[in-house]
Amino acid sequence: MRSDLVVIGGGPAGMAAAATALAGGLRVTLLDSGRTLGGQYWRHPAPGSVPTGDHLHHDLTTYRALVDVLDAHRVAGTLDLLLSHHVWTAVADEDGFAVHVLDRSGTAGSEVAEVIRGRQLVIATGAFDRQLPFPGWDLPGVFTAGGLQALLKGNGVAAGSRVVVAGTGPFLLPVATAVADSGARVLAVCEANSPTRWGRRVGAVVRSPAKAIEGAGYAVALARHRIPVRTSTVVVAAHGQARLEAVTLAAVDGVGRVRPGTERRVVVDALGVGWGFVPQLDLAITLGCRLLEWVDGNHVAEVDAGQRSSVAGVLVAGELTGIGGAALALREGQLAGESVLADAGRPPATAPARLVQVRREVERLRAFARAMAEAHPVPQAWTTWVQDDTVACRCEEVPAGRVRAAVAAGASDARQVKQLTRAGMGWCQGRMCGYAATCLAHEGPDGPGDRRPVDGGPTAYAPVERLVATPIPLGALAAAEFEAKGNSAM
Repeated sequence: MRSDLVVIGGGPAGMAAAATALAGGLRVTLLDSGRTLGGQYWRHPAPGSVPTGDHLHHDLTTYRALVDVLDAHRVAGTLDLLLSHHVWTAVADEDGFAVHVLDRSGTAGSEVAEVIRGRQLVIATGAFDRQLPFPGWDLPGVFTAGGLQALLKGNGVAAGSRVVVAGTGPFLLPVATAVADSGARVLAVCEANSPTRWGRRVGAVVRSPAKAIEGAGYAVALARHRIPVRTSTVVVAAHGQARLEAVTLAAVDGVGRVRPGTERRVVVDALGVGWGFVPQLDLAITLGCRLLEWVDGNHVAEVDAGQRSSVAGVLVAGELTGIGGAALALREGQLAGESVLADAGRPPATAPARLVQVRREVERLRAFARAMAEAHPVPQAWTTWVQDDTVACRCEEVPAGRVRAAVAAGASDARQVKQLTRAGMGWCQGRMCGYAATCLAHEGPDGPGDRRPVDGGPTAYAPVERLVATPIPLGALAAAEFEAKGNSAM
């Protein structure tokens, strides 16, 4: 059966888009790779496991209201909710779109390849942590900041007892406070940038008082747990034999160069590092959606005021249009749902006055997101922390020195670096090393920290097309092909 709408992603944006379209009378299929709704923001343990507690979540009232709405439509038969379904590609067909999924809801080894069809498509696949390599980042005990939070939300597990959280951006604060609430000792939050960078962006904060209140709440929590926030400070190395044992902290200047003599070694057993996020654009790229470069160095999907992409019938909402957080994702999802209704010739599900408010909220939250990205950039000279023997691509075990040698030999961009070194050809397909390889490929002639001009922006990191967005067993594909041929022959 072909749905009126297929929504890919069960986080805030996808849930809001599905709920809005359902309220307008459409039949919807909602797909998500997780075992529960909520995405990474409202990540919950698998059904039947030990609960982790509401204190790890924000705005659970909205989450539960959305779950209730979706569940009511599921019972009524207007919503097909398919969890543990991994979308590996999507293509346009004669009457909409064919979404190819891998059903992993059964036991291991029993995956089934399926095709879900819909007249319109909303892509709300979220983002993943952006990482930068540094000596020791591949030691057990070194996590992304999002990984620390995911362990807590999904499993109720603190990664260690002595923890440092480092990188840049406000996301470090909820991670640190959640880890401290779990009973671990957070020794420091290391913010690479100076708070003075917010000086010229006060207006965005004033127009978003809820964000200011949220920040004040984190400040109180940090003070309660006695967690120091060290600004203009980074982790330049992790140390250990079989696992993480210590980290080296250092103060940096305005572009990220280490200030000599400020290095300090701290004993830890867990480290969470976060340098912002990268939109999960695989499906949007495969479908041909036009991209543009955003202020944080990422490429994002270009959308109109109703979240419509450049491809007819494809709408994009949430972090794929620019990293902006859950509140923005919810409103973008709502706008996407309204656009689907309008394109289907249905009346809006949201009252006109409220719809005007939603659009204003989106504008305000996008302005705050841009200000946040400008106040918390990746330090320009971060490659000065990277030694030649530092692993740059963990999947293929490519050291940074080999990348630099490829550039010296004539490689002019990350694609040529990939061809010469295999950086980005491993299991993650460049998701962890792509940004770093691009930066290393554009080091200037004076070595680390000297950056050659890059056409298009600060790093010009452009994600590449991956026809297979998630690993899929060949046996599942073969079985699906066999079944399709058998059915067509009958």
